[in-house]
Amino acid sequence: MDILKPIFICLEVLVLFNVLIFVHELGHFWAARWRGLRVERFAIWFGKPIWSKKLGGVEYALGWIPAGGYVALPQMAPMEMLEGSPENPEPLPPISALDKIIVAFAGPLFSFLLAVFFAALVWQVGRPLKESETTTVIGYVVKGGPAEAAGLRRGDRLIEVDNKPVAKFIGMGDSVIWRVVRSEGETLSIRYERDGKVMETVATPVRPPTKALQRKSLRQIQIEPAQTPIVFAVYTNSPAAAAGLKPFDQVLEIDGLRMIHYAQVAERVTEVGEKPLTLKVLRDGKELTMRITPERPITPPDEKPKLGIEWMDGGKMELTYPTPMEQIRASLGAMADTLEAVIAPKSTISVQQLGGAVKILNTYYILFKSDYGWQLALYFSVLMNVNLAILNLLPFPVLDGGHITLAILEAIRKRPVSPKVLQNLQSACAIVLIGFMLFITFFDTQDLFRGQDTKLPRPQFAPKNQPAASSPPIVPAPR
Repeated sequence: MDILKPIFICLEVLVLFNVLIFVHELGHFWAARWRGLRVERFAIWFGKPIWSKKLGGVEYALGWIPAGGYVALPQMAPMEMLEGSPENPEPLPPISALDKIIVAFAGPLFSFLLAVFFAALVWQVGRPLKESETTTVIGYVVKGGPAEAAGLRRGDRLIEVDNKPVAKFIGMGDSVIWRVVRSEGETLSIRYERDGKVMETVATPVRPPTKALQRKSLRQIQIEPAQTPIVFAVYTNSPAAAAGLKPFDQVLEIDGLRMIHYAQVAERVTEVGEKPLTLKVLRDGKELTMRITPERPITPPDEKPKLGIEWMDGGKMELTYPTPMEQIRASLGAMADTLEAVIAPKSTISVQQLGGAVKILNTYYILFKSDYGWQLALYFSVLMNVNLAILNLLPFPVLDGGHITLAILEAIRKRPVSPKVLQNLQSACAIVLIGFMLFITFFDTQDLFRGQDTKLPRPQFAPKNQPAASSPPIVPAPR
């Protein structure tokens, strides 16, 4: 089953991703049929078809480039760069500007309706929300980083960043990370609360160096949100296994010190070395106390003492039930923030930081790996469909908004744009669009493989002479 799970996840990703494309193109298809336009091809993905079948005079096809889809409508503006040459080049009766607007607008409309449908599902089944997404409390400060230099500490509650209020740690809008990323000055002011006292400081964001032809890093002050350390996996023969730790155990305290980030556990282990530790753990609603002695793994060599735990990133998870309107509003806000950041003159965010099909597919894959996979994927799909609807309405030839703009121009001029001019314009814009897609895919693919390269090898521990059952007993924690 462990071998089959990635295959099932990939199938889930492909199904949901193609639903987004299919529904958008279905809008164009139905509108074209309604308005009496000729439909030559209904294609999912671009490029030469790897599968096709003709039914009712329409060719249904699956291309080999997973980056969208199209409905070939020869009476609309020609897009031979993406759709290929028409099979029947004979002249067709012209259609009105209104018909062109209706057919072009139907795709984004269907994408938006699908976003509303997904939002209604999320409203019923719930949106998983990580502990790290809701807090503004600092859980970890990187040693020697900008935040430490500014005097920030673990446990500080952030109130304002860059003179703007914050209500969460990650995400867009009023989050700590977004305020840092969108800051433009050499320094940024930070207002925070420590031990009931409001204080202020100034930090100097950094951008970690990247290699040539790599996507440039974003501004950061090197802090992470507070989150309950939760065990995701326990390594075989490790001290954690010998002590009886299990997946989903929450580590509340070590030697009486409250834990608010899993990195804090590693710091404590480094401090004590191979001396015993006392852990207070929450399991199934009950607090337990156990003794555990860190140990050096046999591989990789020269490793520091470890417990042998893989942590769950994000902390505790809870279900929230945002209304469809709240989800749509959040998606529109995220889009507006992104576009504003890209076009702002002093912003360090550029089109290079945008993601394409590879990034989207990888995001879906990561979401589906979670126990809340479908719920997370549905919520993300709300954002994706709103993005698909809005971006396609941009007045750029080849996109739906370009068709609408040309149709409006035709209605004003009382005659269509010259076919030759239109063909050249569409071809030039198709080249720009394909080039942009390849540009984004280049960075998305690099990020994908670089993420694999940065994974640390799993430590291996020597087999124990005694079974885990003979390890120090777990006892209820004193209350």
